[in-house]
Amino acid sequence: MLVDRALDQLFEATVEATEEAIANALVAAETMVGRDGHTAHRLPHDRLREVMARYGRLRA
Repeated sequence: MLVDRALDQLFEATVEATEEAIANALVAAETMVGRDGHTAHRLPHDRLREVMARYGRLRA
């Protein structure tokens, strides 16, 4: 059993790892066309870094 302070750190680490995994998947993806001509665009890495920096989410 963990005290609440320890759980908060565990949840925070889990959230950060999940955010990183999602961003990595979107940057690594390629633009593709799927069923009925729907296009899913890749996320340009330079644009992601620009937006993250603007909102203080980019670590040095």
